[in-house]
Amino acid sequence: MPQDKNRQFLDFEKPIKDLFEDIEKLKQTAEKSKVDLSDSIDKLQAQVMEKRREITAQLTPWQKVQLSRHPDRPYTQKYIDNLFTDFIELFGDRNVKDDKAMIGGFASLDGQTIMVIGQQKGSNTKKRQLRNFGMANPEGYRKALRLMKLAEKFNKPIITLIDTPGAYPGLEAEERGQGEAIARNIYEMMRLKVPVICVIIGEGASGGALGIGVGDRIFMLENAWYTVISPENCSSILWRSWDQKEKAAEQLKPTPDHMKNFGLIDCIIKEPLGGAHWDYDEAAAFLKPHLINAIKELQQIDPELRIKQRIQKFVSMGFWDESPAG
Repeated sequence: MPQDKNRQFLDFEKPIKDLFEDIEKLKQTAEKSKVDLSDSIDKLQAQVMEKRREITAQLTPWQKVQLSRHPDRPYTQKYIDNLFTDFIELFGDRNVKDDKAMIGGFASLDGQTIMVIGQQKGSNTKKRQLRNFGMANPEGYRKALRLMKLAEKFNKPIITLIDTPGAYPGLEAEERGQGEAIARNIYEMMRLKVPVICVIIGEGASGGALGIGVGDRIFMLENAWYTVISPENCSSILWRSWDQKEKAAEQLKPTPDHMKNFGLIDCIIKEPLGGAHWDYDEAAAFLKPHLINAIKELQQIDPELRIKQRIQKFVSMGFWDESPAG
């Protein structure tokens, strides 16, 4: 994770940024004057923790969207590094090419072999371009499906980590069958004979998320979001401008508490105070027992029954009101 002096801060994190600047000044003063200022520094660090607690407790939906995109937030590769051991990355869709926006392979979780798949963003400009900002092309979804089928062949559970602003919308992606690739994944994931656990770790936007988002259990980190369209794009459609993105975020209700109330996810996973970007190890530690317990629970269910339950789970999603006739 970033060193304190290299941390980046969002607008609503400014009070924390100010405290960090004060801490840095005290450290420099202590180093130059050889005076022990550890008590003052400790007090400021305690204030940082309190500010992190305060900010986390009163986040608006738009602020949670911002937090899910925090430049220091851990992406799929970080969770793989901190959750699993013996990760062996597998490449290519055996048709077009290897999509760097989608990564996956076999790994070990608590001594059990699993298949982990997820969208990967980049940590700097060069890597973001390499990873296409986490927006997969059709070959990315076909690679994901190939790996899922491989896991099914060897009877290994599947874990998907979702973090994407959406599937890549370019002309070439559409020409190569973007919509078909996502639809095929949804169809095939419904029928997989092995346990499937999906975790929204950051952005869960549109079909880009659904392409690896069909599972027996759907988990969501508490500062992630999950909806059919981003607040900015929703604002541009309804109000012809991005200026109403905060209002759009309110109306879309994309946050974990809303998703849980709607019955679209099964569990909200706690994050470190202030967000997962503050402590990668702790963020992974919060998630790990949920994955282990879910796999153990799902492996006790007969595969055919598990498929039926999975299908029923998604068929039952949503609710509506009917107007009286006449």
